[in-house]
Amino acid sequence: MAQMLKIDDIAVSYGNIEALHGISMEVEAGGIVSLIGANGAGKSTLLKAIVGQVPLTRGSITFEGSPICVPRHSKKEGGKALPTHDIAKLGIALVPEGRHVFADMTVEENLDMGAFLVKDPAVIERKKEEMYDFFPILGARRKQKTRSLSGGEQQMMAIARALMSSPKLLLLDEPGLGLAPLIVQDIFHKIRLINEEDGVTVFLVEQNARMALRNSTVGYVMETGNIVLSDASEALLVNERVKKAYLGE
Repeated sequence: MAQMLKIDDIAVSYGNIEALHGISMEVEAGGIVSLIGANGAGKSTLLKAIVGQVPLTRGSITFEGSPICVPRHSKKEGGKALPTHDIAKLGIALVPEGRHVFADMTVEENLDMGAFLVKDPAVIERKKEEMYDFFPILGARRKQKTRSLSGGEQQMMAIARALMSSPKLLLLDEPGLGLAPLIVQDIFHKIRLINEEDGVTVFLVEQNARMALRNSTVGYVMETGNIVLSDASEALLVNERVKKAYLGE
């Protein structure tokens, strides 16, 4: 498979505190990559860096061979950091931790917000119907205010909203956070279908290490802003260090 996303020795700082320390990793087109680690390890910061929400202090991020994120004052050829909306136009969509839905808007209005890059009204309507078919509960509640949905339903809607732009790469930040186990299973089943049937490459961050590794092809482990392990997901599931630290074994 071809390389889609390359993260090369990036660092991110908040003031004088460095949150990411020389992170390097790759995401191949067509796969599902998971990033596991404890709360506060820097996982969400990495996703924000990919979409340009936090600046790099060193290193670079390339998407389909072109640089999208570099340090602000980089002198490298082509070294210009793109704003978040331009990164979205390239085909990267982020479902943030906590969903960040528009609570006072209806489900349908939230989906419309996800299609802000789509100019053809007919395409927007077609995409909404696709989302209603894929997430039937959203179709049944399309006119309801989003605040009336359960946590699992809001997570489905947040994913559907991201898919409205037909992304090539879907970034998911803690899709199972705070949800009941059966709902988490359903969410991850949908994630696999998005990857297998629609060909969307997925990069997911998840504290539920077992669920993340069972539903991905390649896994990375982050500790205090560093990547400390990477391997095929099935190998990480039987890795003694991972089992002891993240799987409760």
